[in-house]
Amino acid sequence: MRVPTGVFEVLPLNRLWASVLSVSIEEARFARRGFQSTSLLQQAKLENIGETFLTGFNLALREPNLERLSAEANTLPVEMSGFFYEGAGMASALLDGLVPWSSSRFQALLAGPGFAHKYMMHVGAGWALARLPARWNRFLMKFDPLLRWLVLDGYGFHEGYFHWPKYVNRHASPPRSFSREARCVFDQGLGRSLWFVTGADANRLTVAIAGFAEGRRPDLWSGVGLACAYAGGIDDRAMRELNVTAGTYRSCLQQGVTFAAKAREFAANQAAHTEMACQVLCGMSGTAAAQCTDYSLAEVQEYGEDARYQAWRGQIQKHFIEGDFIAESRQMEG
Repeated sequence: MRVPTGVFEVLPLNRLWASVLSVSIEEARFARRGFQSTSLLQQAKLENIGETFLTGFNLALREPNLERLSAEANTLPVEMSGFFYEGAGMASALLDGLVPWSSSRFQALLAGPGFAHKYMMHVGAGWALARLPARWNRFLMKFDPLLRWLVLDGYGFHEGYFHWPKYVNRHASPPRSFSREARCVFDQGLGRSLWFVTGADANRLTVAIAGFAEGRRPDLWSGVGLACAYAGGIDDRAMRELNVTAGTYRSCLQQGVTFAAKAREFAANQAAHTEMACQVLCGMSGTAAAQCTDYSLAEVQEYGEDARYQAWRGQIQKHFIEGDFIAESRQMEG
């Protein structure tokens, strides 16, 4: 059966899944999750992000028309749209897994209004993976060879966000079946979740990461950088404090910031807090930070599909350690 343009194939069973799978907005509240908070303003900002994600998730479960889904997203402040499509990405990937004989909802959304948010949609698919009885490596084969690794980032975030006593307090490891590369990306997502679990507090973040084995810390700091720049929630003073506490992992923090800058540049939903993170943590504009990702990706094209994403991250970190990016950005912007 061919699906009309802009419309998902909707079966009666799909409507049943929508009624069963919807999640209450209350699940994004700090009180419900048991997260720590120092600032009510920061807490409200982070809770709003979770609420926006769940709005996209719940609507995509029940709304078959992509134009109406897009219209709802367009009512949000532009900087929040990525979180909406992250939730929609989770919903569509989840329904694809539960109703595999129908047309792919994820690909339909990605080919339509979700394309500008392709990075966030792949992260959202990772939330779905965490809730499906699917083998991670087979699940990933459905997605773009490079961006499929963001699915595992989303998986790691999901586990840290919903099961933080196990993964944050007790430092549980990623699933044993994960490859070395998969474990690293899982920890990047887990690091992003720390931003929410600790209420974006630099001191609590540092203490939390210090409790993990040293080999996991670089990826955790990378996730913190991504969350700091994309989600925001703190001022420049707190960002400078975070820059200091990152210490020897500063290049990992910076790499995460550049990923956030690229996601926002591609979606044209730039945010003031992302620009501030790029300036404070990377010493360059958001535009220059996004260009860092493009430049580094071009340098690792010879790597195989299983190694390219990790090589990409490593190349960005290498350039920051050597000071190349900062020097070049100053030249371009000078």
